[in-house]
Amino acid sequence: MIPLSYRSPKTEVRESKIHGRGLFATADIAKNEIVAVKGGHIIDRKTLRENYTSAEPCGNSDRRRSVHRAGERRRTRVVDAVLNHSCDPNLGMRGEITFAAMRDICAGEELTHDWAMTDDDDYCLACNCGAPDCRKNLSGKDWQRPDLQKRYAGYFSVYLARKIALLKLRR
Repeated sequence: MIPLSYRSPKTEVRESKIHGRGLFATADIAKNEIVAVKGGHIIDRKTLRENYTSAEPCGNSDRRRSVHRAGERRRTRVVDAVLNHSCDPNLGMRGEITFAAMRDICAGEELTHDWAMTDDDDYCLACNCGAPDCRKNLSGKDWQRPDLQKRYAGYFSVYLARKIALLKLRR
């Protein structure tokens, strides 16, 4: 079977303090280095909600998301769930499915991204990332927050970067 995703040889999957399993750097990773290219299967939103996400509003759920949206279509790409969320991420998006280092990353660090860079959906979950600046609750609309738009400029998925640009034109 052909793998659906690419992971840098400088990474490995192991137990995470954030949630279940996570992706970790096994060697130093330079800023802007490509860490992962996520592949998967395209599904519709009904299947997504029924099979891949928690229905609990702002709930603590063990049924963590294993998807990210690749584009504005009504379909979503299901990807492997090894990249955990953090409110203090070290990975950002390059395009729709490529994750690159936002800063230099040391061997041993867990590789994380903020779902605000990829998600535009109707969910709310309690956050367990443990970052000092943790938002405590995650929303599928966090990309609309001006503070996160500024912080992650250049690291949003293409479709969200377009939405942000349109919002700024309207302000």
